[in-house]
Amino acid sequence: MRWDMSRCWVMLLACLLIAPALAEPVASPADAAQILAASDKARGGGLPGIAWKVTVVTAKGGRDTDSMTLEVKSNGDDNLMEIQSPAKARGRKILMRKNNMWFSSPKVSKPVPISPRQRLSGQASYGDVAATDYVRDYTATLVGTDTVEGETCYVLDLAAANQSVTYDRIKYWVAQTSGLGVKAEFYTVSGKLIKAARFQYENSIAYEGRSIPFVSRMQITDTLAADAVTTLTYSAIETRPLSARDFQLN
Repeated sequence: MRWDMSRCWVMLLACLLIAPALAEPVASPADAAQILAASDKARGGGLPGIAWKVTVVTAKGGRDTDSMTLEVKSNGDDNLMEIQSPAKARGRKILMRKNNMWFSSPKVSKPVPISPRQRLSGQASYGDVAATDYVRDYTATLVGTDTVEGETCYVLDLAAANQSVTYDRIKYWVAQTSGLGVKAEFYTVSGKLIKAARFQYENSIAYEGRSIPFVSRMQITDTLAADAVTTLTYSAIETRPLSARDFQLN
């Protein structure tokens, strides 16, 4: 009887030691907004003072049909895009302040309001060229995981926070290891897939004392015309203080 009681005390003590561990809350799923905010930085979102060049090339049937180069400056919620080539479009500017956008050119007396959804070239919209701030513009929901070219990714469903954003809905794949957005599908409010994109990150920038990846290529495919491809190539990226005067509407 004494042996049985001793064994009971030992078992009771073991249960008391284990109980706190069992009571620990199960780790919650990764926060979708945090995943999105981290991925935005590699595409210029939420960064104070960053500039780059982007070349937009449109191809159909394997042949280039159009090319355009822009200089982009981004400072928080503000973006300024100025066309450098072709020569006939040089000097045209697009100012984006949050989701409000205006177009100006040497031949226009005052800025003209435009939409981020309007196309710049091929399948590239004005909103595609500006810094990406998905965490501000969309409500993110983590819907699962998937594998893209051998890499495990979070799959996020992004619903537009308002009607002035570039897309109504985005399905976004973010790599778990690197935190970079690697693939996206863009939908209308009715759920129609209009285009898809893939991203590469061979550039880097200095941010908070460390080097972080920055987008080098975005390739957009027209889902209705598979042979129509628009490629955005990013270069000359630098982080530096930018004057607030660059982003004034006047």
